[in-house]
Amino acid sequence: MTRIPFRPICLALTLIGLILQSSLVPAADKVQDRRKFLGPTAADKNLSDYFRFHTLRLANRSLANIKDLKTWDQKRKQYRQQLFEMLGLSPLPPKTDLHPQITGKIESDGFIVENITFQSRPGLYVTGNLYRPIKQEGKLPAILYVCGHGGVKKNGISYGNKVHYQHHGEWFARNGYVCLTIDTLQLGEIEGLHHGTYREGMWWWLSRGYTPAGVEAWNCIRALDYLQSRPEVDGEKLGVTGRSGGGAYSWWIAALDERIKAAVPVAGITNLKNHVIDGAVEGHCDCMFMVNTYQWDYAQVAALVAPRPLLISNTDKDSIFPLDGVVDVYRKAMHIYELYGAPEHLGLQITEGPHKDTQELRIHAFRWFNHFLKGDDSLIEMAATKFHTPEELRVFEQLPTDQKNAKIQESFVPTAKPQVPQDSAQWHQMTEKWKDLLLKKTFRAWPKKVEPNVKVQTATRDGLTLQTISFESQKYVPLKLFVVLPSQAKAPSQVTLNVLNQGEWDQFQAALAPLFPGIEAAKQAPDKSSAIFKEMLQRVQQEQTAMVYFTPRGVGLDQWNQDPRKQVQIRRRFYLLGQSLEGMQIWDIRQAIHHLQAQPEFRSANLTLKASGEAAALCLYASLFEKGISELELIGMPSSHQQGPALLNILRFMDLPQALGMAASRTPVKLKQVNPEDWKYSTQVGKQMGWQEKQLQIEK
Repeated sequence: MTRIPFRPICLALTLIGLILQSSLVPAADKVQDRRKFLGPTAADKNLSDYFRFHTLRLANRSLANIKDLKTWDQKRKQYRQQLFEMLGLSPLPPKTDLHPQITGKIESDGFIVENITFQSRPGLYVTGNLYRPIKQEGKLPAILYVCGHGGVKKNGISYGNKVHYQHHGEWFARNGYVCLTIDTLQLGEIEGLHHGTYREGMWWWLSRGYTPAGVEAWNCIRALDYLQSRPEVDGEKLGVTGRSGGGAYSWWIAALDERIKAAVPVAGITNLKNHVIDGAVEGHCDCMFMVNTYQWDYAQVAALVAPRPLLISNTDKDSIFPLDGVVDVYRKAMHIYELYGAPEHLGLQITEGPHKDTQELRIHAFRWFNHFLKGDDSLIEMAATKFHTPEELRVFEQLPTDQKNAKIQESFVPTAKPQVPQDSAQWHQMTEKWKDLLLKKTFRAWPKKVEPNVKVQTATRDGLTLQTISFESQKYVPLKLFVVLPSQAKAPSQVTLNVLNQGEWDQFQAALAPLFPGIEAAKQAPDKSSAIFKEMLQRVQQEQTAMVYFTPRGVGLDQWNQDPRKQVQIRRRFYLLGQSLEGMQIWDIRQAIHHLQAQPEFRSANLTLKASGEAAALCLYASLFEKGISELELIGMPSSHQQGPALLNILRFMDLPQALGMAASRTPVKLKQVNPEDWKYSTQVGKQMGWQEKQLQIEK
């Protein structure tokens, strides 16, 4: 049998990858054709263009400023700390006692498998199987195998995805390794949750800065601690691999922990373009993504592994890790490896096939570890086969009663518990810090500058002056303000900006929208019997005020595809870009205020900002960053971001009662239709600051 040396294969794979770079755009187009997530309206097209524009902007800047190794060495520590933070691991949890247990042991064909469990933090159980040779001389290199989504369940009992992937651990043990195969959170013996935003409507995960990817990363870190505690293991020769979800977790641990000396993530990474533009995000649950606070593309994760040996492994027909994105990650990571003078430490393996655990993928992974952890380039002659039943690999006969796995999302990332300030100086210090954190951790994606693009159309009807103010909040985000004025020439002294939710817009559309110039419904007769029409007419004519109506992106005329599943995936695309839909809607409200105040007739008017429900919370935050607001009228506002709206990371340092206190420090607030008990923090701040009663009025 002819022996094929290792290095030429790696080089061939590299050349294949370089060739593929120029030929894979059609593959991405096919993904886009398969995954059209929007409808045919102008609003849908604008949203599609918006996602494309911002995705490519982030892609083009990813690692673009790294010109030499000195620059990379300066950035690498910062990037790694950012990744810890985006996984909810900053500050890093304490490394508590693992409390390891071996609950069973079986001898098989030249190897022993131990059923083990440890606690990565108190009550967070990790279940796994540790495979090792029956005979060994000296300490052995060890592999951490992290499982993908291949759960095994029989008669209502979860045996974990470690059972599905057992053949990997068994091969390693039969070939001179120790291998620890661990269950993941969702598909382990103790079943947790990966699908918070994907399926369960838990958008507060964004506000908490929580992702199950952080749990998986932490479990991997503690798994390395466990491996290093084992007498059979050479703690300086640790590798990691896994496919699909396990491929993603292999990336997290390899990027975060330099104890990993060689890594083979299989089908676990692609670029933002594939996820956001081509739609791959729709095939992934939340464990695949960090909270992208710092707006990374995924090559930055790959680069953090350099210069340690890394084989990026994938098939050529993987619909959720498309080939052009995989090659793009490889190409950008190669730039960093070349700065180290170690291009041979980065490999690209592409085999034929779908998103599947194929033999071809396994063989190259085995060879990679043999080469870099054992210095062995001999041929692979042994197949990876399964030896055990699910029952034999089960860790727990009875699940522990103190387990926190099922609800770890409620405690993994700590939330802030702000204290009431003692005096105005302390309050000023607190609010300035919160405002800084809002801009850095929550609203980082807000534009630094927007080019003015404003058009005003005016008409006169029934003694009223009607204006439609069209503007761009951002590129591809056209919005409109609808203004009702008394027809007399005198400028109004009072302006009320009503920020509408979808239900309120539907009423507005029936009652008022047909009146305005430039609206397609202009030929329809308004419903003059409606409450909104009567209120508008009374306030404008009798109180000599201006009434303004506005909807941010995704609402009203700018409403997108309303299929609930499409709405979920739209919101997740914002999330992948380091935004949240609601965070960008706050920006829209800021721009609406800005363009309204720029109109000559409103420059001296008192401005009231009015909204209800979650829109009230959006107005609350907008008021923190805009001047010239005379009053906030907020109706039925939620009392915590646990209920909404979703703003990245905000619960890590503040919540809505703190935001209300900040707003009331600047602007009188009327808070209506709420439970005053929920707002004790805000009222206590008012007492400490000596506010007059009108500064913060809370009504049941």
